[in-house]
Amino acid sequence: MTPRKALITGITGQDGSYLAELLLRKGYEVHGLIRRASTFNTARLDHLYTDPHDPAARLFLHYADLGDGVRLATMMTKICPDEVYNLAAQSHVRVSFDEPEHTADVTGTGAVRLLEAVRVSGIQARYYQASTSELYGSTPPPQSETTPFHPRSPYAASKLYAYWITRTYREAYGMFTVNGILFNHESPRRGETFVTRKITRAVAAIKAGRQKHLYLGNLDAVRDWGYAPEFVEGMWRTLQADQPDDYVLATGAGVSVRDFLTTAFSHAGLDWHDHVRFDERYLRPAEVDALVGDPAKAAAELGWKATVDAHQLARLMVDADIAILERAGQPWVDVPRLPDWAPEGARS
Repeated sequence: MTPRKALITGITGQDGSYLAELLLRKGYEVHGLIRRASTFNTARLDHLYTDPHDPAARLFLHYADLGDGVRLATMMTKICPDEVYNLAAQSHVRVSFDEPEHTADVTGTGAVRLLEAVRVSGIQARYYQASTSELYGSTPPPQSETTPFHPRSPYAASKLYAYWITRTYREAYGMFTVNGILFNHESPRRGETFVTRKITRAVAAIKAGRQKHLYLGNLDAVRDWGYAPEFVEGMWRTLQADQPDDYVLATGAGVSVRDFLTTAFSHAGLDWHDHVRFDERYLRPAEVDALVGDPAKAAAELGWKATVDAHQLARLMVDADIAILERAGQPWVDVPRLPDWAPEGARS
């Protein structure tokens, strides 16, 4: 049988790597789009490597960018995927205030370029748009699929456009397009500038005597933190539904940054009060106080439910960062290399 094909944008990120793992386990042929750069950012995928000359290879990478609609259309026609997962974005909320135009172009307009590539190619692919709990902004929790949106950052505003254009293509063209409104989901693969990973890396470094202080902004912000590998399972389930719709994926429980700090530091036998310092540079110009999702619809219609809570998450991330520090002679430094499975054109 011919395996189903999936195309993932943002495959080198946390969610993209876990989703690639999941789909490969399910027997898919997986294609990922990555941006050309002078250094490779494929560390999260290295363990999935199979030489592309091997007839059994099922993971393939291609150069493309959400800013280039022509290239996206070309890749869509070349790959002919059954499922398209748009996970690519400028996804750092605080950075979006510094780079609002770039964020809008990649996170917002990039989505319509990809949708248009699916449409004009004529393929019957199911399309998943990575939406975000940041859409709700200052709207009080709990937040569900029917809760009004009130974005409070350039990132959230860009994602709002992507959300509505995804629905527009569903309603205007009859395409199978889905919005997954995911609340915060973390893992040891989380980017190092995001608050959860910033905390757990600092815990490991402080525990090892390599760092003294951790600088943070708002400790009172409440978030619904879950475990990324569980959430990518939810992504996949949204595209297996009989009809396209929009779904909130969340744990349903809110935890403050302060509570996450307490669990992470205490797991390593430390008191965060001795090490954490306030830095106003990490405050957002417009704060979002509380994001807590209502995942009832996903549970009822998709059979999906998160099982790892924020405190379990903090502990497993601390353990992972301690292990990384213990293994590495020079912590946090990757050795540059050209992967054997580099995308087409990388060796020319």
